[in-house]
Amino acid sequence: MAAALRKFPFSLQILLGLVLGVALGFLARANDIAWLTSTLDTVGHLFVQLLKLAVPPLVFTAIVVSVVSLRGVANAARLALKTLLWFGITALIAVGIGIGLGLVTDPGKGVTLDLAGATAPKKSGSWTDFLTGIVPTNPVGAFVEGNVLQIVFLALVVGAAAMLVGEAAEPFVALNRSLLAIVQKALWWVIRLAPIGTLGLIGNAVASYGWDLLAPLAKFTTAVYVGCAIVLFVVYPLLLVAAGRLNPLRFFAGAWPAIELAFVSRSSVGTMPVTQRSVERLGVPREYASFAVPFGATTKMDGCAAIYPALAAIFVAQVFGVHLGVTDYLLIAFVSVVGSAATAGLTGAIVMLTLTLSTLGLPLAGAGLLLAIDPILDMIRTATNVAGQALVPTIVAAREGTLDRSAYDSAGSRDLVDADGTDRPTERLAPAPA
Repeated sequence: MAAALRKFPFSLQILLGLVLGVALGFLARANDIAWLTSTLDTVGHLFVQLLKLAVPPLVFTAIVVSVVSLRGVANAARLALKTLLWFGITALIAVGIGIGLGLVTDPGKGVTLDLAGATAPKKSGSWTDFLTGIVPTNPVGAFVEGNVLQIVFLALVVGAAAMLVGEAAEPFVALNRSLLAIVQKALWWVIRLAPIGTLGLIGNAVASYGWDLLAPLAKFTTAVYVGCAIVLFVVYPLLLVAAGRLNPLRFFAGAWPAIELAFVSRSSVGTMPVTQRSVERLGVPREYASFAVPFGATTKMDGCAAIYPALAAIFVAQVFGVHLGVTDYLLIAFVSVVGSAATAGLTGAIVMLTLTLSTLGLPLAGAGLLLAIDPILDMIRTATNVAGQALVPTIVAAREGTLDRSAYDSAGSRDLVDADGTDRPTERLAPAPA
């Protein structure tokens, strides 16, 4: 059966897992089959845990190697600045759409919820916590606790130091390249399990979150999905055409495996190897992609840090009867553009939401009202995040004249994961020696 399954394109395998998961989820919910719901939950949870297991070493080694590799890239500083600039531009557009949808749909008006039972999430964020949390007190603790933001900080500092040290740092850089290749290889084994993980994650979501739970928040849920869809299928294509003179259909053909995996895994960092490979297939130079994608996977969050907190802040304000003025909306935009690194590429956006709520002076307990449906929302949010993480390096490379247009035009013509095993993803992903 496994041999027969490998004959199907990887994207089709994930789609089959999605369809089967939905069917099993409906079956479990309709017939109250507890063991099936538990099994689906276990399968999905194990898949996500395997992805998370690789996050600390993957993020550290990928960023160290990518920063060092920039010394072999012409105009590296300009590329980095342009990448950050496009991160900010797309985040600003996304949060504008989120605010606009919130004003049009009024997602919190008429919603009847038990506010007495609303409690603030255990994990919350503030500007003080965010700024002080960037620098670890113990570098080992950052890895043990899986604090991605602190790992990114350490990796950037170490990578920059290694680049300036030069030849003396080559043994260390070589060790990181080897570790990166090993982690990526192991992670690709996990990614090959994505169809099974999809079955468990989607199946458990359908079995656990029925219409009874979604009904009071249906307008809000719809607004989040519509907002993400507008960014994904309207804003991004327009930017590809206007800024990069690129065919949007070819972009989605190349990036779709990463977007699809992000939707089911709900982890930008866990999807990072697929995103990087997709970006390279789109014709972005490997040396630049190896910097832009890992950096984007930890800081570029149009779904989690722009659309969602904007809509959620408006929802919470309306539910609690708090009026928001022009200054409040400007604050939402500021937090979304500047504070997006707080989400750090892991599943969920609670830290970013509480950071936004605390900045606006809204009740943090409002975030607790949305926790029940967070996994449902996180699927489309993460898919939007990853699409943006692939979009920016593609546009920057196109504008810099370094994009391989022939590779871009043929993106998607070859399966991401070859059935015969001849394609070696680790070799494709590992940056060339600087």
